[in-house]
This record gives sequence, structure tokens and C-alpha cells, in this order.
Amino acid sequence: MMGPSTLDTVRVLTEIGVASPQRVTFMRCLKRVVERDYRAVIAQACHRHATGAASLAVVLYDVTSLHFEAGREDKLRKVGMSKEHRVDPQVTVGLLTTAAGFPLEVDLFEGNKAETKTLIPVLTRFGDRHQSHDIVVVADAGMLSAANLLALEESRFRFIVGSRTGKIPYELEAHVERHGNYLADGATIETTRRMGTGKNTRDRRVACHYAFRRAQHDNVAINAMVQRAEKVASGERPLKKDRFVTFTDSSTSVNWDLVERARSLAGIKGYVTNIDPAVMDGPAVVAAYRDLYQVERSFRMTKSDLAARPVFHRLEDSIQAHLTIVFAALAVSREAQARAGLSINRILKILRPLRSATVTIGAQQVTAQPRIPAEAPNPPQRPRLEWSLNRYNSGR
Repeated sequence: MMGPSTLDTVRVLTEIGVASPQRVTFMRCLKRVVERDYRAVIAQACHRHATGAASLAVVLYDVTSLHFEAGREDKLRKVGMSKEHRVDPQVTVGLLTTAAGFPLEVDLFEGNKAETKTLIPVLTRFGDRHQSHDIVVVADAGMLSAANLLALEESRFRFIVGSRTGKIPYELEAHVERHGNYLADGATIETTRRMGTGKNTRDRRVACHYAFRRAQHDNVAINAMVQRAEKVASGERPLKKDRFVTFTDSSTSVNWDLVERARSLAGIKGYVTNIDPAVMDGPAVVAAYRDLYQVERSFRMTKSDLAARPVFHRLEDSIQAHLTIVFAALAVSREAQARAGLSINRILKILRPLRSATVTIGAQQVTAQPRIPAEAPNPPQRPRLEWSLNRYNSGR
């Protein structure tokens, strides 16, 4: 069976006048992608392109899931916590990018793999591949665990990880006692958190940031949850994992203490880091974390513009090859966007109709060049992204 990505390859080749290979050729190509470890070649090329003469200072990490049009699980395709709340078998994908969202490393895990257990394998492979550990890793709160942070430190990585909001009130008690609970818009407060157990216990630096717009958004969500809790308490609505609801054998009520605690957290977000304040102060930590949206943009591009899902492959090698091809396509797409200043979807709409033709009239040949639309920008030249696959293949 040929999946949508394979069929789309046939369409593109047909549009540009190239004879499409047979199905068996596609299958052999997928096999070579794994046998020759093209992903490692692409990762090396992406790293060279991203660093140039300088070294990386910050990398971003996040995970997502890709679902399958399949009814049965196997050792790789598992039903797990889906980002899109699906119940289909899936795989978990970990992506490491630059601060601008350009891909550096991608890895595949079982669909039911916990997010926290994907971070260290991807970073270890990246560090060993490029002999690069002296970088700052930025990740969201899903990666926050005492074991992860300890492993990062043992591998000489520095980190900025989103903090779970529920821990913040205890960390801000000293500040509230001295200054009250008023926070100015944009205020950053430095505090510490005790993490880990036994000999692995550490005092971690936490930078807490308050934003008025975030507080407005949080309060809207809290008000909606309070309304649902009140309807549950009055019997107008059945209980469905609603927040702020307390129930006993004889009664159901709104837990106003929890509501008050949630309101005290509105607008506050914490960031756990092991970076010395003299190297990166609180506002700089917050600014570095904000770049994490770039890796989320790369995931959205992968799923929508590059049509990485659903996956129709069944064998693990084919699934790995599919992910490698998506990795390469994401790198090319990110670079195209950076050069053109347009979305990849817009670039494709501009370029797809362009055609050149060679007309032979007697002994004379005339080449008709495509008409480039005025809206297509002419960006400055930048170093090309060299994949070096030809040289790699000849060496194999």
C-alpha cells in the first residue's frame, strides 16, 4: 500500500516531467534510509548549518505524537497520551531545535512513552554526536522531574524548564511576607525549590514571572471552572473530573480554598534553572523560555504543511524512514521560510505554477523561462544547506 506521502511524491514528479518510479523502488529507498543511517547524515548537516563558525548557546526540546490509521497496537505503535486526544495507536516524537526552530535532532519512541523519559536519550545522542554539552536546554513543564534535572547536570548541560504552577505559592511565601502579594506587570522574583530525595536532593533556582495579560487569561479560565463546579455542587451537572469540587459521602460542594489558591497564582509562571544568576538573570531566563514556541511551530508545520500524519507504514524501519524524510523536509522548509520571509505554504503556492519549457523550431531551440511573480521576494544570499549525501553514499 502506498501512503499519501508516497502518492504525493508521484504527483510532484509527474508535474515536473520526471517518470515516477515503481512502488518497489520506493520501498527499497525507505530501506536504504535506515540501512545507511541517513538521519545521522542529516543531523550532522543541520548542526553544521546552524552553527557555522559559532557554537550553539541554546537548544529547544519538545515532544508530540503521530497517529496511525491502524486498529492494532504493536511494540512501537501504542495507544498513549495524545496531544490531540486521539485513541489511535501512535508513536512519540522528540524534536530538538535551535532557538529559531531549525531542527537539530529527532527521535522516535513508543506511543505510550512518558514525555519525561524522552529528553535525556535525545540530548545524550546530540551531545555525543557533536561533542557538545556546554549548551542551555529549554523545555516545558512536561519534562520537569528531579531525575531529569539531575541527569542533565551529570551530562554538563544547563537547563531552563517550565515549573508546575502548583508549587509556586510555597516558593513565594517569603516574598509575600516581606512585600505583600502585589506584583507589577513583568515582575520577576527569584526563589528556590527543594527537589529530589535522599542524597540526590538539590536546591533549585526558580525564576517566577508575572504578566498581567497572562493573569487575565488565567482568571477567565478559573471563572469558567468555578461555574462548572457550582453546577456540579447544585446537581445541575454530573461530575466529570471538574476542578474545585469537593465531595463526601453526603455532600458535594465548591472548594473555595482551592479557588482562592488558583487566583493567587493567576498570571504567574515559574522556570527552574541551574544557570548562575550572574550569567543569566531572571528576565533573561524568561526571555529564553519564550523561544520555546518555535519548536511548537515546527511541529505544526510538520503535521500540517508537510503532512507527516497519519502514518500508514506498518514496519518499524519504514516508520523510522518516514520520520527521517520528515526531518529533512522540515529543515528545508524552515530554511526556505527564513530566506523568503514567507510561510512554506505560501512559498509552495507561488512556486508550484512556475514552469520552464524548451521549444524546438527547426534547428533552433528556444527556452521559455518562468515568470516570477512580483510578490516573490529576492532575499540576500546565505550559506547553502549542504546535505553531502552524494559524498556519503560514495563512501559507503
